[in-house]
Amino acid sequence: MSQNLQSRRRLRPVDLARGHGLSTQAVRNYEEAGILPAADRTPQGYRTYTPLHARALAAFLALVPGHGHRTAASIMRAVNEGAAEEAFRLIDGSHAELLADRRTLEAVENALCALAPTGAAFEQGPTSGATSGATFIGPLARELGLRPATLRAWERAGLVRPRRDPLTGYRVYDEADVRDARLAHQLRRGGHLLEQIAPLLAQVRTAGGLAPLESALTAWRARLSARGRALLAGAAELDTYLRARD
Repeated sequence: MSQNLQSRRRLRPVDLARGHGLSTQAVRNYEEAGILPAADRTPQGYRTYTPLHARALAAFLALVPGHGHRTAASIMRAVNEGAAEEAFRLIDGSHAELLADRRTLEAVENALCALAPTGAAFEQGPTSGATSGATFIGPLARELGLRPATLRAWERAGLVRPRRDPLTGYRVYDEADVRDARLAHQLRRGGHLLEQIAPLLAQVRTAGGLAPLESALTAWRARLSARGRALLAGAAELDTYLRARD
């Protein structure tokens, strides 16, 4: 009985907005976008909300840090339209992305472990006469699943430094260049920008050793943990909203 009375309690848009640090226009926008259930109207045409709307808004705001605004909005629209399975599919997708990012991080960490025994050679970079393990831009791009134009852009940004074959003028990627490209590819997948990756690789090639990358990976791991925690918090708020709807 008390829950029924609670669900019938009316809230003005300003009440809902202030309770979540938003503007009344933001609340109206969320309703129009389907993030909130449709509000009732007074005879004068004013919107009135209920505690159920407040729970919906709390769920959406909790979902955003883990899923992003677009996916969080899609989840809420699916729930409000009665398509719970679609909402769960979207949630599963975000968890799958996080798992893929964790595996990428592990791959980078494994790459660093592989670099450790040959760090000195890595810091010095390739020699002009090196031929062992050398490759050209096309095969390397295919190996990484990239376009050759991407590798050329990375070269301009200082991420890779292939030499030129003196006879053909083709770019030749020696072992250290291939290693640079692989690390750059993994770091790009981890969300790092080119301007962030270039100084890391430059420092690895010089006296900085592997420490800069290790620091970046520590920060990356912290972001993944924060997102995992955010996904849990969003799930808890969404579950509360689903129970209220039921």
